[in-house]
Amino acid sequence: MDWFDKFPHMDDESLRTLKKTIDEGFRSFTRAYGNGIEDLFTPLKVFLSFTERLMIQTPWPIVIAVILLLVWFASRSHKVVIGALVALLAIGYFDMWEDTMRTASMIFVCTILSVALGIPIGIWMARSDRVQRIINPVLDIMQTMPSFVYLIPVVMLLGIGKVPGLIAVVIYSIPPMIRLTNLGIRLVDKDVLEAADAFGSSSFQKLRNVQLPLALPTIMTGVNQTIMMALAMVVVAAMIGVQGLGQPVLKAISNQYFTLGIFNGLAIVGLAIVFDRATQAYGKRIQKHMENQHG
Repeated sequence: MDWFDKFPHMDDESLRTLKKTIDEGFRSFTRAYGNGIEDLFTPLKVFLSFTERLMIQTPWPIVIAVILLLVWFASRSHKVVIGALVALLAIGYFDMWEDTMRTASMIFVCTILSVALGIPIGIWMARSDRVQRIINPVLDIMQTMPSFVYLIPVVMLLGIGKVPGLIAVVIYSIPPMIRLTNLGIRLVDKDVLEAADAFGSSSFQKLRNVQLPLALPTIMTGVNQTIMMALAMVVVAAMIGVQGLGQPVLKAISNQYFTLGIFNGLAIVGLAIVFDRATQAYGKRIQKHMENQHG
């Protein structure tokens, strides 16, 4: 007898019963509340569709000009701006513009959602050790869970489409935002906080005027990591109907279209590099500004 057979474990019948009970319970919940939950996400669907239409229907020179202005504002680097211009022109030249705009709109909405949800949770964690002890294991699970697993409950609840894909991407990409907000606020110098207390600052005033500004470089790193993880999840989300650069990659895998997969993969890499360089440079500029203020 193999040594593993001696290991105490649940018998097959009990295990089957437990799995069946959980599956049936989730199906019943989906049937009862699925439509109601879907209705809750209607504003999100409208916003995502509006962003996608705006980016696709706006003439490409205007879109490129706006992106380059944003990159320049963030980085103040000619090299980063020229790199972004080359990447965008190459994407257009190889006929991947529409898919890239769909992916960019998805990343934009995901980042807004992740920041809107992640920063308050990070602040909550920073203010309470007990909350941090509860949320940290949840974040650990979220970051180690295979990305495909997120699709199962989302699809069962909401079906196939953009919104389920968006939710799966947000769940996958939000942990760095929460962790780094928490870390940034906790790393604020205690002497600075004591000085704020001495001036009679309230808890909210300390957060708004001291903790968040000083934590901003770390929070920007969280934004950067969130964008990178969202881009990594885009191909997986294409399995449940998310349009963009992920779908041609999946098509290339299933049909062995080498060049299609490589070109769309490189377009994702190009977007990732542009976002990464811009957000990193912005974070460094903020950090330098803070050091000069308190130097």
